[in-house]
Amino acid sequence: MRRRIAGLDVHTSLDDLAGRDVLLWHHGSPQTGAILAPVQAVADAHGLAVVSVARPAYAGSPRHPGRTVADVATGLVPVLDALGVASVVSVGASGGGPHALACAAAMPGLIRAVVTFASPAPFSGDDSWFERMRAPGGLWAAVEGEAARRRFAETDAFDAEQFVDVDFAALEGEWVSLGVDAAAAEAEGPDGLIDDDLAFTRPWGFDLAGVSASVVLVQGERDRVIPPAHARRLKAALPHATLDLHPADGHVSVLRHLGAALRR
Repeated sequence: MRRRIAGLDVHTSLDDLAGRDVLLWHHGSPQTGAILAPVQAVADAHGLAVVSVARPAYAGSPRHPGRTVADVATGLVPVLDALGVASVVSVGASGGGPHALACAAAMPGLIRAVVTFASPAPFSGDDSWFERMRAPGGLWAAVEGEAARRRFAETDAFDAEQFVDVDFAALEGEWVSLGVDAAAAEAEGPDGLIDDDLAFTRPWGFDLAGVSASVVLVQGERDRVIPPAHARRLKAALPHATLDLHPADGHVSVLRHLGAALRR
């Protein structure tokens, strides 16, 4: 089901979610917010309905200039209230990770657990934050501001070396829908990705130390997009976090552990 709630483009796996336990999926950068087939399959296996919302400037959600990570979470409060869900597992992939954590800070009574996959950590303000990123150009530009990030977008091209062999295998197999959806998001323009990068490199608008929910940080040690050091920084900042490292995985293939992470 696709509908508009509180001005946002909302996808749900069921028409009526009142009283249901849900998996709130926070998509990567860029994505359209559509529910991906493997996410739906894992949620079904765990008796969870799925809610996925396009962040501002993606798909049918209007742009919110200057948005912070916390702003996105605040915007989801009326969505979940309107749907009447009972409880939420907040799950974020890559660029969705910070937003999954922000929801736990914004809605501590509703979010019972958080799972992130290859999430960036808050910007440290120094070069160490970029270490071992294969293609950090967009984030480097975002540090300089929106104008610089937009100039970068004019010549930005995907660097295939960001992904390792198991990432490409995942995109050709179980997670093929992720690649298709990312291409659809890219075709709609760069605004969502630009605003995500700007949000990641400015203060997030909430304190990680205030996240009371349990958090599982799933990270591939071969990740060249968001290196493992980011997961370790998050682990150090969160009071109830478990670090789940996978030596064989990269940025996309690590998503194959979604089912196991939900069982933790």
